Amino acid sequence: MKIRPLADKVLVQRLEAENKTAGGIVLPDSAKEKPQRGKIVSVGEGKMLDDGTLRKLQVKKGDMVLFTSYAGTEVKIDGKEYLIMSESDIMAVIEK
Repeated sequence: MKIRPLADKVLVQRLEAENKTAGGIVLPDSAKEKPQRGKIVSVGEGKMLDDGTLRKLQVKKGDMVLFTSYAGTEVKIDGKEYLIMSESDIMAVIEK
């Protein structure tokens, strides 16, 4: 199934949570924090401005991003979990 977000929305696949702490302690599922990093799977067309022009998004498919803690809405597609969020919920693009 293909999902194409509308307007300034993006579809993000959240990265897996760490299983161990830096000290090597294995974390149970209940102690894991949801990661705030993910990979952009799909993007919308852009944001419609007040003057009627369309502003393209600053992120693109494949970008690794950092987003706010409570960003987006969780959705399940073909058994995989994704987040649909506004571009404004994204704080940064991770560059290598």
